[in-house]
Amino acid sequence: MNKISLLRTFQRSIHTMKKSSSGSSGPPSKKLKTDDAKTDVKKKSQVEGGPIKVDDFVEKFKVQRKEAGKSILDFDFKKKRIRILSDAKEVADGKEGIVYWMSRDARVQDNWAFLFAQKLALKNELPLHVCFSLVPKFLDATIRHFKFMLKGLEEVSKECEALDIQFHMLTGLAKDTIPKFVKTHKIGAVVCDFSPLRVPMQWVEDVQKALPDEIAVCQVDAHNIVPLWVTSEKLEYAARTIRNKVNSQLGTYLTEFPPVIKHPHKSSFKAQPINWTKLIDTLEVDRSVDEVEWAVPGYQGGVGVLQSFVEKRLRKFNSKRNDPTDDALSNLSPWFHFGQISVQRCILAVKKYGKGYSEGVAAFCEEAIVRRELSDNFCYYNKNYDSLKGAYDWAQKTLNDHRKDKRTWLYTREQLEQAKTHDDLWNSAQIQMVKEGKMHGFLRMYWAKKILEWTASPEEALQIAIYLNDRYQLDGRDPNGYVGCMWSIAGIHDQGWREREIFGKIRYMNYEGCKRKFDVPAFVARYGGKVHRK
Repeated sequence: MNKISLLRTFQRSIHTMKKSSSGSSGPPSKKLKTDDAKTDVKKKSQVEGGPIKVDDFVEKFKVQRKEAGKSILDFDFKKKRIRILSDAKEVADGKEGIVYWMSRDARVQDNWAFLFAQKLALKNELPLHVCFSLVPKFLDATIRHFKFMLKGLEEVSKECEALDIQFHMLTGLAKDTIPKFVKTHKIGAVVCDFSPLRVPMQWVEDVQKALPDEIAVCQVDAHNIVPLWVTSEKLEYAARTIRNKVNSQLGTYLTEFPPVIKHPHKSSFKAQPINWTKLIDTLEVDRSVDEVEWAVPGYQGGVGVLQSFVEKRLRKFNSKRNDPTDDALSNLSPWFHFGQISVQRCILAVKKYGKGYSEGVAAFCEEAIVRRELSDNFCYYNKNYDSLKGAYDWAQKTLNDHRKDKRTWLYTREQLEQAKTHDDLWNSAQIQMVKEGKMHGFLRMYWAKKILEWTASPEEALQIAIYLNDRYQLDGRDPNGYVGCMWSIAGIHDQGWREREIFGKIRYMNYEGCKRKFDVPAFVARYGGKVHRK
């Protein structure tokens, strides 16, 4: 077989498309009724004048992909989504497959990394394999997070099987499992997705070093709409400095997706069957924080939440998203975090089916595109994204100036974790997070700022906030979470405010301010936070 250059694979892929027509919080609602995402999608409503039926969005998206192109070979694929990490630039002769090493973006459709891997396999007339390397323990993730992830991957496995693409669950560190798989099965190239966080970045570096020199390694930013390295080559100071950089590129990158198709080149070997129950049993994680009922893992579950958002909550998203007693948020952040649904797909759907709610659409796009991609930018270009060393000079100075200020209340991590403070609103927010795996977005800011006020030092406050966030939130260990904690405690992407004790010039929030914004007693009544006094 002739060698096919990776550069040519995507540089010559700009074809005229044939036959084409072209965060967040948990689920509280008004009066504090529990809103089940699984039930939401089964209800009918009016969008663009017609009733929405069960699985309607799933079917609509299938049609839209087919209209975009018969396959990735039929599509204008933007080459800047990819960067080649290896010295090898082509698939060598005698190879027997292409691997998509799936990690951050755990879905089949609407996945630019998966699509590029299939493009490479189709161009070289080779089988396509998907590998996921499962580690038994990851940072402060609990069984809650692993179950959500693995149930989504079970859906991915079934979809791959239907498309004649082999899905392989490998157990162990990627630096051991991926190179071994590549060597054993004569793989010609590895395509990986992108994360700005240090541990996944180290995984990619380690795998690349362990692979033979002739193996090409390509990385695709399948998480951001505008690839991170396209948006900016530096650390951006705030939303105002990145907004135009992102929005000016949307005309190029905010496109429809073609489908991942049934793969015509079949593998000579089958993937090992996966016993999903046994796999969960092998994990070395804390099992005291178990899964939640309201969030159904996987692509189908994510689409259901998206559909209910467009139908019922988008109309009030702009005006009510800071009210924890009103069900106005998208609730999509768990599916975004685990890559089970594409943010780009959600933006396309909100724009297409939410035309009557222009303010809600604009507000959702600001949060899901600008703010979210700003978080990735911060974590990628600031290696101290989870430390006060990563704060701006003014913030470090003001926090240090007030380091010795008297704290009226001081709590240990255990007291905070058990929601035993004198503040019933804070306690209720903590209880919501523990029980539901999600805390309302507005309260996440209040929650973190109070930790700064009630602990002995800013360093301790940041450490506790990140620990609790990563332990309980379904979207923990995410750029948005790190930036949220850093914004609240260390002023990242914010400005200096009126100086006060403990906070210095860091933005302040208090109980009375919350009472002016929403019905605090109603929120407290739902979650049962009590006033605890020493």
